Amino acid sequence: MTLNNFQFNTTPGLRFGSGEAKNSCKEIFNKLGSRILFITDKGLMSLGLTKPTIQELKTMGEVEVFDGVEADPSKKTLLTAIEIGKKFKATGVIGFGGGSSMDVAKLTALILGSNEDLEKAWGVANAKGPRLPLVLIPTTAGTGSEVTPVSIITVGEEEKKGVSSAIILPDLAILDPSLTLGLPAGTTAATGIDAMVHAIEGYASSNKNNNIISKMLAIEALKLLGGSIEKAVFDGSNIEARGNMLIGAMLAGKAFANSPVAAVHALAYPIGGIFHISHGLSNSLVLPYVLRFNSVDTKAAKNYAELGPYVFPNLNINQGTQAICAEFIDKLEDLSKRLGLPQKLREVNIPKNACEKMASDAMKQTRLLVNNPREVTESDALSIYQSAW
Repeated sequence: MTLNNFQFNTTPGLRFGSGEAKNSCKEIFNKLGSRILFITDKGLMSLGLTKPTIQELKTMGEVEVFDGVEADPSKKTLLTAIEIGKKFKATGVIGFGGGSSMDVAKLTALILGSNEDLEKAWGVANAKGPRLPLVLIPTTAGTGSEVTPVSIITVGEEEKKGVSSAIILPDLAILDPSLTLGLPAGTTAATGIDAMVHAIEGYASSNKNNNIISKMLAIEALKLLGGSIEKAVFDGSNIEARGNMLIGAMLAGKAFANSPVAAVHALAYPIGGIFHISHGLSNSLVLPYVLRFNSVDTKAAKNYAELGPYVFPNLNINQGTQAICAEFIDKLEDLSKRLGLPQKLREVNIPKNACEKMASDAMKQTRLLVNNPREVTESDALSIYQSAW
């Protein structure tokens, strides 16, 4: 096997186990210092999920809570968090929640630590740093943001921009499955499919940094996610399934952090940006259509065929590569149906005449489209959206 040159960066510290969000507070405090900015959302505050961690940290030092994070967080929300952190003189930052809270925490820690110009940090490897010490605690099993060097923010009304830099990887990620027990079935399903997309796109990425470690992690992620997603959705109190989903999403995060995602994400972003559909569901809606488009490419079809049996052990592997690939994509579509997710853009109230605008907007996601196994033109994007409608 000839291995290409590659880089692999990931979160240096990881803790896993029920109760770890509270049990790790002494370590968190030692890393973050005596004035901690705690970034979360109002939903988690009202559910009481944040309470044990915040109370424990308050016995050690000062904690300022910012709970203004929304789904697909806006630049305005980020700037508010930064302003609160400056006034508070934060020594470290916690992101507690789904991908949105973690993404806001990453860039808040960056700007508070470096005071750099946010506008110059957008894109790949443009952030300068240093950042403040940072701990991330996910409450969904989807984004893998706790181990990725990426933060996505909605700028203006509809466009999403990202910062991609190893500087914003946190010092510590804490995976506590007990925090995900109350996750509704629909959210569990959508975030779980999101994690599967990370593994699939990371494995098949045409990025020159696609590497043997990312491929290995993607396979292990898909084994866990494929084997546990239905249990987690239909039996939400199954702590073993919840733990498997959390680890699966984290492994998929490590995979795509170093072998970046592609057209599924590029086409999902306009759906979220314009129509405020959750990121996981946006991915799920276009996933089979993008994979079918890509599978015309022989290498992409081979990659998808290799992954198929890890997700669906009963997949018939005694057939040609294209047939295995096609069956894999069909089974992903069937899985999404069984999980109760909407199947078509029209089911989430997206009008057909919006396809042109979404196709045009998807073309702005150049950092993602360059990683796709097959070139996607605007007319290709339009036909994919029309198929998904």
